[in-house]
Amino acid sequence: MSNKSLFTLIAGAVLALVAWNSFYIVAQTERAVLLQFGKVSESDVQPGLHMKIPYVNQVRKFDGRLLTLDAPTQRFLTLEKKAVMVDAFAKWRVANADQYYTATSGMKQVADERLARRLEAGLRDQFGKRTLHEVVSGQRDELMANITSSLDRLARRELGIEIIDVRVKSIDLPREVNRSVFERMSSERAREAREHRAKGKELAEGIRADADRQRRVLLAEAYREAEEIRGDGDARSTAVYADAFGQDADFYAFYRSLQAYRDSFSSKSDVLVLTPDSEFFRFMQQK
Repeated sequence: MSNKSLFTLIAGAVLALVAWNSFYIVAQTERAVLLQFGKVSESDVQPGLHMKIPYVNQVRKFDGRLLTLDAPTQRFLTLEKKAVMVDAFAKWRVANADQYYTATSGMKQVADERLARRLEAGLRDQFGKRTLHEVVSGQRDELMANITSSLDRLARRELGIEIIDVRVKSIDLPREVNRSVFERMSSERAREAREHRAKGKELAEGIRADADRQRRVLLAEAYREAEEIRGDGDARSTAVYADAFGQDADFYAFYRSLQAYRDSFSSKSDVLVLTPDSEFFRFMQQK
């Protein structure tokens, strides 16, 4: 190969390399800035094919999609100075490519670290304004909305980042207080159980007292009815006896004496001490 051919080949390769480095592509999912000697010359390069000056311009591309910051579990104090362990995350994306590059050098790790510190400060501030009940159930949605709004304003101003949403995944008690909380819950349940048992005993006593009262009433009414029936029977019996006495007084006296003899001598151990001329034996003395 001649020197001319070699020079032509080298020149073509150099031109191809320069041409290759003169073009760059920004995808739809990317944000980019164009640098000139390390300084930003174009702050927000639109998606598509673009030209640059080789070795003079540089292109820095960033992920323009929705990104997630999964913050580590942090310990915060509520308004009543109760400690809680909070696990939260944030959804964010690049809003200002120039400011994002200036603040973080285009590194997601740096952005996550700075955003995590601001998220921690925001959570500590919001939890410090509310009680444990409010952060767990009462005002949890309001708490997340306030953190999202305040963190978004701060991140836009300092990092060029847009905060889409902040969510609290879980709120737990620290391990060292789990035992005391469990014991308190157990004592509360025991107290409620005692109250229910006391109410049950009170209700049972009332039911027993009412049942006893009804039993007494039923017995009294039954005794009254029995006495009335017995009195009516005695009255009828007396009427029958009186009618019989009226029809034949001697026979009635004789019949009543026989009944007296039978009742008196029904047992062998019965003993009567009477004179022979006693009225009791007057029917036996007749000849």
